[in-house]
Amino acid sequence: MNLAPLPSIILAIAEQRSLSAVLSTISGVIAQQSHVALVRLWLRQPDLSCPICSRGAHCQEDALHLRASAGSPQVAGADWSRTGGQFHRIALGRSELKISHIGSSGEAVRIQRLSEDQSWIRDREWARKEGLVAFAGHPIVSRGEVLGVLAVFRRTEPSDACWEWLRVLADAAAVAIANARAFEQVEALRREVEMERDYLRQEVEETGSFGEILGRSTALKRLLRQVEMVAATDASVLILGESGSGKELIARAIHQRSRRARKPLVKVNCGSIPRELFESEFFGHARGSFTGAIRDRVGRFQLADGGTLFLDEVGEIPLELQSKLLRVLQEGEFERVGDETTRRVNVRVVSATNRDLRKEVAEGRFRLDLFYRLGVFPLEVPPLRERSEDIPELASYFVRQACARFHVPEPRLIGRELERAGLYHWPGNIRELQNVIERAVILAQDGTLTLDLPHLDRPPAIAPTSATDVIPEAEWRRRERANVLAAMERSGYRVSGQGGAAELLGIPPGTLASRLKALGIQKRG
Repeated sequence: MNLAPLPSIILAIAEQRSLSAVLSTISGVIAQQSHVALVRLWLRQPDLSCPICSRGAHCQEDALHLRASAGSPQVAGADWSRTGGQFHRIALGRSELKISHIGSSGEAVRIQRLSEDQSWIRDREWARKEGLVAFAGHPIVSRGEVLGVLAVFRRTEPSDACWEWLRVLADAAAVAIANARAFEQVEALRREVEMERDYLRQEVEETGSFGEILGRSTALKRLLRQVEMVAATDASVLILGESGSGKELIARAIHQRSRRARKPLVKVNCGSIPRELFESEFFGHARGSFTGAIRDRVGRFQLADGGTLFLDEVGEIPLELQSKLLRVLQEGEFERVGDETTRRVNVRVVSATNRDLRKEVAEGRFRLDLFYRLGVFPLEVPPLRERSEDIPELASYFVRQACARFHVPEPRLIGRELERAGLYHWPGNIRELQNVIERAVILAQDGTLTLDLPHLDRPPAIAPTSATDVIPEAEWRRRERANVLAAMERSGYRVSGQGGAAELLGIPPGTLASRLKALGIQKRG
């Protein structure tokens, strides 16, 4: 019997990097040897990691899965290259089955004459029709672990030299399979790290310039106490608040104070994703799954595995995708677009919106079950007008930041401008304050900062007597001071609470406190 020289075969196997190429090379080489009828390679792996079993119903049971098959059938129409079918999956621990016995025990099996030992043959009629005479099965073992089984059916009895040849090849196969698996894992990790790197670069570019949460107002302190409490849990958080009020900063604070702080915080701006790309953005896609999918892509859920996923503008998610999002939140499972493999993730979801989601639910645009799943712990971020005492600290921070970015000297922010800022309504909240400061830094002359604040957006304390009246600024300030003073006197100089001056004026207590300071009105003991 002429056997192919092992050194050249082992070298050919070692040159392969992918697992499929290693298995194909091994089965192809053995199938070309004389008197070999069929060669098959089973690998030991959970169903979820098998490309065939993961497409259908699966479980976590460890089993042998047929990954390579080659041979020369005698029966017309037989296809021995298929890896599916009834022999694809063989459960371990079944001693009556030769492949299961080899995989479980790590012992080789040699049957010189199948006709004399048919207890090992599951389909005797198949063996008779194909003229199978002998069987040789070797465990594929690497570092004491059985990786799989190499099985060969012959049409002649194997010699001792043939048996030894197969044993050496099985040992070489074990090394090549372990290396190929390690290489594929490294490649997969490299691709995911590159994708995460690209994502994080994008995040750095897109992240607003709020490096930390600034302020000491009562409203902010109350919010941060709630953040501390919920951060220690894995509860889903729904952050509510007006646009520009700093909802993303609160999401970052929750993540940084949680047990997941060492894992990534991944952001999805649901309002900026085209409707047809939502599923790909959330769950990823396989190459070729749609036009333009030129490579595999990891979705945001997989990027955030072990960490936190921040869904900004969550009210923008299309209704048809909300059920898939709900499944991930409930079961931690999803499939990429164009890929039937089920993947599992452990992700904490923090979402934010400036919409009234209850109204969206009532009008049929948002699922009620998803609303309750996302809003286990709702947090409301106060608008800037309710924490106006924080404006000086925020303004000073934005001035320093803008000057560093624009490479200009730092101008003075005088008290009069801060008083004007405290009286302004700030409909755009902190984002508007930052923009106003940056514009003022650019336009600053003589080292003094002047804020360009539109007065029309400020709710007037006293309305003009007619639509055509124009009140000079000095008169306006005099009337405003008189109005605030009247409210303070009527309330007995109580700023907050029922019947307090803030309630009479219809403004938050924090806003009134800043206005009293700006107008020079002293609170009485």
